[in-house]
Amino acid sequence: MTRAQANNRVIKKVVKEAIAETLHEQRELLQEVFTEVLEDFALAESIREGRKTAAVSRDAVFRVLRSR
Repeated sequence: MTRAQANNRVIKKVVKEAIAETLHEQRELLQEVFTEVLEDFALAESIREGRKTAAVSRDAVFRVLRSR
């Protein structure tokens, strides 16, 4: 094994350990990121589904909202 290959393996190992440690220590941040991503996917899916339905006027939307 050449010195460069050994250095690459050491660097890989250190980076993996740093990432694992960061994810462990920043669990709450990771959960927030995943929550945001899932909400974005859900919003995108809602928009896609909404495009399949007929358009309604702004007044019709507010009439429904006021009736609740």
